[in-house]
Amino acid sequence: MTREELIQTLESKGLDEVLELIEEADNGEMDELELLPSLGLLQDQQLNDAVLEYLKGKGVTIVDADETDG
Repeated sequence: MTREELIQTLESKGLDEVLELIEEADNGEMDELELLPSLGLLQDQQLNDAVLEYLKGKGVTIVDADETDG
């Protein structure tokens, strides 16, 4: 998925927070993103994968958060 397709899809779904993440990555303002492995970033797995791959391509490290309390 191209950047333009990704932006258009996110805009059509009203995913403003994810658009902000992409903007931060584009501007070099994000080094790392911490996610719960069981949740990911988005419910749509294909879109989730596309966003994460885009962010990785911009040099953002995706970190799996520890889901345990201890």
